[in-house]
Amino acid sequence: MNVEEILARFDREIRRHPQEGPGAVVEREPGVVRVVSSGGGWTGITWADLAGRDAGEAIAAQIARFAAAGLPWEWKWYSHDAPPDLADRLLAAGFEPGPPETLLVAEVAALPQHPEPPEGVRLVPVTGEREADLLVRVHDEVFGGDHSVIGRHVLTRPDTVKAVVAMAGERPICAGRIELHPGTAFASIWGGGTVPDWRGKGVFRALVAHRAAQAAAAGYRYLQVDASDDSRPILERLGFARLATTTPFEHA
Repeated sequence: MNVEEILARFDREIRRHPQEGPGAVVEREPGVVRVVSSGGGWTGITWADLAGRDAGEAIAAQIARFAAAGLPWEWKWYSHDAPPDLADRLLAAGFEPGPPETLLVAEVAALPQHPEPPEGVRLVPVTGEREADLLVRVHDEVFGGDHSVIGRHVLTRPDTVKAVVAMAGERPICAGRIELHPGTAFASIWGGGTVPDWRGKGVFRALVAHRAAQAAAAGYRYLQVDASDDSRPILERLGFARLATTTPFEHA
């Protein structure tokens, strides 16, 4: 893969043209693209290129915009964003960085697409409230916090968001979703957290293969993921390549 070309395409197709889900509005101004969502959806800056602009003024304008909206939000910063000191400027403006992740992309055709979960584990598609509750349950256990908004997100966008839960008997042990981005070359995968006593047994890899098959069936060329330090080595062994790092900067 040509990493630079794919990164430029990702910026152009995904970051600069985010999908407008239920209750979400995409707003643009010079050098900035943001999403403002109601009903608990994601809200924040998806893309910024402040090269040649007054970065301090632009940051202050975004803080004022989201303060007026009265919503929690984040500035999703990528390591290649301009100016080069943008992350330092966000810190100086009062933002708090979350855990950094690695932006990974793979050619869908090169990924395993035949899930092989360990013995005693079955993969259950999320098609209704019962399965959505199982997804939320495993996310809450693995990541902490309340992930009920993800359960609602999956059920309200069945055409573009598809989720799966790995079950060991009646216990949910891993869950993840794929988001399809119509009109682009990219599908993205999210979640995939596995409960501690089932890690290292192939459950995570089975969920990746399941979602890679879904991306292939829908005609997507690339599969993208923002990977934690835990999942990155597994994904790289499966064929994913690093494009950049990304950090969510939150503002109170």
